Amino acid sequence: MPESGDEPGFGALGLPEAIVAELGRRGVTTPFPIQAATIPDALSGKDVLGRGRTGSGKTLSFGLPLLVGLSADGRTTTAKRPRGLILTPTRELAMQVADALDPYARILGLEMKVVCGGTSMQRQIEALKQGVDVLVATPGRLRDLIDRNLCGLDEVSIAVLDEADQMADMGFLPEVTAILDLVPAGGQRMLFSATLEREIDTLVKRYLDKPVTHEVDPSAGAVTTMSHHVLVVKPNTKAPVTAAIAGRKGRTIVFVRTQMGADRVADQLRQAGVRADALHGGMTQQARTGVLEDFKEGKVDALVATDVAARGIHVDGIDLVMNVDPARDGKDYLHRAGRTARAGRSGTVVTLALPHQRKTVFGMLERVDVDVSRHLVNGTFDEELVRITGARSLTDMEADTVAREAEATQREAEELSARAESLAAKAARLSGEAARLRDRAEKERSGEIAVEAPRRQYRDRPPRGDRERKPYRGQGTGRREERDRDRPRRDDRGGGRREFRGHGRFDDRPRRGGDTRGDRAGWRENRGGGGDRRGHDRGGRHFDRSAPRSFDRGDRSFDRGDRWRDRRNED
Repeated sequence: MPESGDEPGFGALGLPEAIVAELGRRGVTTPFPIQAATIPDALSGKDVLGRGRTGSGKTLSFGLPLLVGLSADGRTTTAKRPRGLILTPTRELAMQVADALDPYARILGLEMKVVCGGTSMQRQIEALKQGVDVLVATPGRLRDLIDRNLCGLDEVSIAVLDEADQMADMGFLPEVTAILDLVPAGGQRMLFSATLEREIDTLVKRYLDKPVTHEVDPSAGAVTTMSHHVLVVKPNTKAPVTAAIAGRKGRTIVFVRTQMGADRVADQLRQAGVRADALHGGMTQQARTGVLEDFKEGKVDALVATDVAARGIHVDGIDLVMNVDPARDGKDYLHRAGRTARAGRSGTVVTLALPHQRKTVFGMLERVDVDVSRHLVNGTFDEELVRITGARSLTDMEADTVAREAEATQREAEELSARAESLAAKAARLSGEAARLRDRAEKERSGEIAVEAPRRQYRDRPPRGDRERKPYRGQGTGRREERDRDRPRRDDRGGGRREFRGHGRFDDRPRRGGDTRGDRAGWRENRGGGGDRRGHDRGGRHFDRSAPRSFDRGDRSFDRGDRWRDRRNED
């Protein structure tokens, strides 16, 4: 961001000192025109209508006043009821908005959550249950959560609609209007867009109350640091020219019209030696995020994208945008061109046009007032092509590929060399230890030194029989010793085993009815009745369990008591 001593800083706009200090730590000291114009009005609670091209700093324009307003109202966020809402058209833009505002939300003690498709809904539900102050959402996923009664908007006091024109182009206006109808009236509304057309005017009249309008930035095509070129190519040279431009040094975004076209062009570029990857709406959110990260980290030089997936892209250092397929209209062209020349930097936009497309392309650019230069390209070695785009031949790209492989191989060789040195040092140490042990063994055999006894883990431990018994728990209190002293031993209880349950130290124990267990028959007789359950007549046979347990089975007689005693004696 450019700095100027004549321009006021963020502190003059009314932002808290903590926010201004965090902006300074991140190198953001001088506000962009859209920020300087809209932040004071937004902080005062007015409805704001702002127009600025992509990359002009609109995120901080609405994000910082929203965070400051929520932190100052003194309200507490309840479960499933956010207090601030930011609607964005794409997942990438929602994540970028959240990433840009999250440091300042943390300073103010606010929780922020992204709600969009392609990500885990369960995690979003859990976050809403715990309480989210600011919700950054795409219309489709948010409407789904609302229909399931998992999110309510009846406590939203500040609502922001970002990239409203893109939502209209993508057909999101029905979802947007249905969501905004659920937001209570009387709160603050802010709408930001790159263009203000008929669909946007409808939203403004329906939801904004006396908005303050700021149009401070020119369109993307009028940026003075951006140059526009139309390259007229023949059908048989379009693919080689595309590869030559994409193989240039630097980051390049290549725009195509369809998802299949993005995959096809990316494959062609990789076959030509260009580090390229595709990005479109048909990919999972995890895959799209991975591709963007590779592009930001420099692992991918050329990103082949469609209009839907590319509008939310914000990557620093993109100095060339190439339209392999011309944009459908001037609005799409401006959105594509806005990926370069961001934050005051320079950039180049080139459009490849076949001979029968020249008239359509030139007419479209004239309608959006873009000053464009025209070039007829005869081949990949055309001087104009190299001068404008920095295109390189396939041989140059192949040389770079081989050079990268050589660097990777060299790094691998260095890693292997370092490991080999470490292993060699370890081998030397082990060899020295082995020589020392051999020398000692030789001296032991010759009697020069005494043979050491085997090492014991417990060298001073006494023999097992001489060890002092470890005191058990409670010993030393006196209570357990006194109890054990009066406690009869096993030999005092009438023998190791009791012969009958009625003998031993239980002889004088009282039983029911005043009887003892030794006189079981008398106990049964006193119960009354014609015999008890244990001794009664069953068909002429009288069973009395108190009688000796003997039975006559033919010529064999069994005495259970004797057999039990014999077995006891054998034991």
